[in-house]
Amino acid sequence: MDKVGHFEVPADNIERAKAFYQNAFGWQIHALPEAEFHNYHPITTTPTDENHMIKEPGGINGGLYKRSRPDEPTSIVVEVQSIEDAIAKVKKAGGTVVLEKQLVADFGAYARVKDTEGNLVGLWENLKR
Repeated sequence: MDKVGHFEVPADNIERAKAFYQNAFGWQIHALPEAEFHNYHPITTTPTDENHMIKEPGGINGGLYKRSRPDEPTSIVVEVQSIEDAIAKVKKAGGTVVLEKQLVADFGAYARVKDTEGNLVGLWENLKR
């Protein structure tokens, strides 16, 4: 069974959204080098160790990024063993691919699919195990 391991929040105004989540929930939101991560801001909602692994069972962290279209929703990200296998299962179950597999630096791969109800679901494959 694949598990939810991450969430993503699109925002029209990154600074306004950062302030909201920091003030409303106490989340820590960091900036990454824009050239490499395209204005992506990791969200820490639960403590992690020195390898960025979650310390508390059941906790997940997320990311904040610039919204690309007005109706873009918040999405969950499911950790999978193989994005190719997961995409095949998604298609067989009636879903569609929105974003093909792409590498994220040297530590993972990401794709995005849409379920049968129009919800976005991210797929994450760790490359460093």
